[in-house]
Amino acid sequence: MENELNKTYNPSEVEDELYEFWSNNGFFEAKIDKNKKPFTIVMPPPNITGKLHMGHALDETLQDTIIRFKRMQGFSTLWIPGTDHASIATEAKIVQKMREEGISKEEIGREEFLKRAWQWKKEYGRNIVNQIKKLGASCDWSRERFTMDEGCTKAVRKFFVKLYEEGLIYKGERMINWCPKCKTSISDSEVTFEEKDGNFYHLKYQVVGEKNEFITVATTRPETLFGDTAVAVNPNDDRYKNFIGKKVIVPIINREVLVIADDYVDMEMGTGALKITPAHDPNDFEVGNRHNLAIINVMNDDATMNEKAGKYCGLDRFEARKKVIEELRELDLLGEIKELKHNVGTCYRCSNIVEPKISKQWFVKMESLAKPAIECVKNSKVKFVPERFSKIYFHWMENIKDWCISRQLWWGHRIPVWYCKDCGEVMASCDDVAKCESCGSENVYQDEDTLDTWFSSGLWPFSTLGWPEKTPELDYFYPTNVLVTGYDIIFFWVAKMIFSSMKIMEKPPFENILIHGLVRDSLGRKMSKSLGNGIDPLEIIKEYGADALRFSLLLGISPGNDIRFFNEKVEASRNFANKIWNAARFVHMNIDKEKIKPNLPSNLNFIDKWILSRFNKVAKEVTENMEKFELGIAAQKIYDFIWDEFCDWYIEFSKISGKKEILLWVMINSLKLLHPFMPFVTEKIWLSFVNSEKSIMISQYPISSESLIDENSEKSVTILMSVIKSIRNLRKEMNVPYGKKTTIYIQTEDRMLIDIFEKSRDIICKLAYAKNIEIANNFELSKSVSAVNDFVKIYISVDELVDVKSEILRLNKELEVTEKQFSQAMARLNNENFVSKAPQKVIEGARESAEKLKNKISKLKESIEELSK
Repeated sequence: MENELNKTYNPSEVEDELYEFWSNNGFFEAKIDKNKKPFTIVMPPPNITGKLHMGHALDETLQDTIIRFKRMQGFSTLWIPGTDHASIATEAKIVQKMREEGISKEEIGREEFLKRAWQWKKEYGRNIVNQIKKLGASCDWSRERFTMDEGCTKAVRKFFVKLYEEGLIYKGERMINWCPKCKTSISDSEVTFEEKDGNFYHLKYQVVGEKNEFITVATTRPETLFGDTAVAVNPNDDRYKNFIGKKVIVPIINREVLVIADDYVDMEMGTGALKITPAHDPNDFEVGNRHNLAIINVMNDDATMNEKAGKYCGLDRFEARKKVIEELRELDLLGEIKELKHNVGTCYRCSNIVEPKISKQWFVKMESLAKPAIECVKNSKVKFVPERFSKIYFHWMENIKDWCISRQLWWGHRIPVWYCKDCGEVMASCDDVAKCESCGSENVYQDEDTLDTWFSSGLWPFSTLGWPEKTPELDYFYPTNVLVTGYDIIFFWVAKMIFSSMKIMEKPPFENILIHGLVRDSLGRKMSKSLGNGIDPLEIIKEYGADALRFSLLLGISPGNDIRFFNEKVEASRNFANKIWNAARFVHMNIDKEKIKPNLPSNLNFIDKWILSRFNKVAKEVTENMEKFELGIAAQKIYDFIWDEFCDWYIEFSKISGKKEILLWVMINSLKLLHPFMPFVTEKIWLSFVNSEKSIMISQYPISSESLIDENSEKSVTILMSVIKSIRNLRKEMNVPYGKKTTIYIQTEDRMLIDIFEKSRDIICKLAYAKNIEIANNFELSKSVSAVNDFVKIYISVDELVDVKSEILRLNKELEVTEKQFSQAMARLNNENFVSKAPQKVIEGARESAEKLKNKISKLKESIEELSK
């Protein structure tokens, strides 16, 4: 690999080459090393149908930054990658492709369909993996897993059979969520509630034997009246007490049903009377069970009306609603229609409105599984970052219902249950069953349904390490250390991993759950196809490089909060990469690598001590931030140090005063500090300095040394920089030509300040464009311009460079602003409420600021007076 640095940094020329260098040398591969502590992350497996989007980019960047940091800290790191078979999404893709070919899955049968599915996975399933690699993800690809690979399949069957044998899995007829588009059941956690406009329709049900007596019910779903088997009222509702036990006639179909009393009915809601349709509403189902009501299903699996709807058979449910309303209006059985907004359940995959449906499905009993999963978060064995997300977790787990795990799909883990046609035996088995274990008959068949995708991904933290086998990896790398995921799947996936792990491993699957938000567009909107505001991360990488995308996503991010994506932020991050590149080229041009080594020599001057002190402070703070998963704060601190202190100041200082060994040392260690965030550019520069095949990613992350922290040198350089900035600003305000050098007069009586300026004469002359420096406690200058900062007063002779009238005007404006600030500061200090309640440190800080403003006013007035003579 060519290690020399070109004049400009071109990410497209180096990123693929560097990734290949890392992969070929095994730098990503995890090893069991009993002398090291393990640090493990399991990648939330993206769907094989997926294409890299900004959510993935953020998720993988966070994980990679953490794992690179821990690798450099000396941990034995394992980041397990993998993909999810995504039953619903993948089957939908394959069915769509077949539809375009003019065939259906029913025509070709299950076996042929699954051949096509595996072929589809082979052709397209690697796309998302290759895209993740473009980000620089340092996963151990030798351990890549798939939720339907042989090991995961073995784990799924073992887990299912264990729960079944303990009576925690059962098959029963229950009210489930049915997606008419995906044509499968979905669990409660897969239902997304969306606020939609709707109506309350008031329908009149005639009381049997009473020609002019009606009970008016309120419903949002008149099309389900074909399945009505009762009308319910509250037993304490005086309006309806006399009707309890009587019968009413269901409109259109003229079915006679009982008026029943049930506490479930809210007297304040609607009319206080409800039509009860046990087959099409979960609450009605419960009421029906209590009163032994008939269950009449009036819809097909695709949400069209069935034969029970009579002449409306075959109509879509919403079209049938319109027709039913028209007929009720004609029959004079329609009362008022009230508009309302209500939450409607939709499928999280296709956004189609979910249909409640009575169906025979497989369920997991959740009560006993939920308890230890709740307890391990309550006792902080698992910590949410930020902690507030534990409330969502507790709300879900403490109100959890039995989990519907069966899906009416072909792609996925087929339920490992077999039935004997001869004796009716039901057998759950880890291995395929060829004959009945009860009667010996070979006339057996497997359950047709597949398992919920989350059933297999819930085992991900330990199935990927070899369970159900007792592997060395499982013993060493489990439990994992951190899960990085979005807040939108806390109940989809996080909860399932925790209760599955507590059941099988008797330990939580991870110590920390780092929650991140959504990546939104620059206006704060969610990225979506309908808005056309989606941004392709691969296009960003192509234009700016992976490092720029990564750093732009991390800079300023805070756990749990959404972030806005700005192109300007990516451009700024690319500029940062270029800044580092140019700094590295400067270092190369100014050192002899054969003679100069990145060592720390003795006899350092205060400039070198300053940069070493600042670096060690930043290294300490960044490490602390990283340990607390404050990656956004850490990134900002590294950016500020490298851009401002190292590139803008120290490199300039080093041209005049400073040891080359320190220049090289800070350059190399700054690369280490930044590497987890921007791996490509730091690696390329690192290799240009070290001339070895050892990657920066296996070098040691900087450890702060207290002995190198020097407060005096920091104070001295802060003062020096303040003076140089003041002179530069003064020259800029006076429009002094760049090449025009002047004498600088620095007025101070402070011996310490005088010492700083005396030993910095060359630096000030060079960086402040001065031909000479005069330092004294007072100057008698006939006419001059001045600058006042927190430390000294600076003069430049007017005769050399300025328009006197313009300078007086400028000083008066600055005086006006400063007097206003001083007035505000004093008002605050004279406020008894502030003085009595504020911490002493805050009050002292306010007094110190006021004193500085007062001194500045005095100095400004002196300057104005001098110029006005």
